[in-house]
Amino acid sequence: MDELLRLLRQNASLKPAQIAALLNLSESQVTDRIAAHERSGVILGYRTVINEEALGVDVVRAVIEVKVTPERDGGFNRLAERISRFDEVQSCYLMSGGYDLLVVVEGGNLKSVASFVAEKLATLPGVVSTGTHFMLKPYKELGVVMETATADPKLAVSP
Repeated sequence: MDELLRLLRQNASLKPAQIAALLNLSESQVTDRIAAHERSGVILGYRTVINEEALGVDVVRAVIEVKVTPERDGGFNRLAERISRFDEVQSCYLMSGGYDLLVVVEGGNLKSVASFVAEKLATLPGVVSTGTHFMLKPYKELGVVMETATADPKLAVSP
């Protein structure tokens, strides 16, 4: 991977001047290369990893294994694209193994995620079955450790 892209993937908040210094390029070269990557569709967006627990925000996330019947001319693509358009869907991946698609969804509560699966996802023509797994706590997201380990405040017990 291009070193510029690797740096942006690690920290999208780096300024062109910082990247230029790291790559021994001029700031205008960095700006031009970033703009070219954006125009060509290599860079699709920028994300910030937020520790929602520290904010007190309640978000329910689930990963859903989806088995589908591939379409004659579209394979998995059309159904995957349709699933991807739902607002609740954060990610959708074609998978190998026991199921076809892995869908990551987000909702305000358990009921909203369950309703999405039961009323929107499972009822789509071509969806054969779903298996839902709720994410309980993030430890690492997009390469970022969510919190540092703290020492156990309990005293050690010796025999």
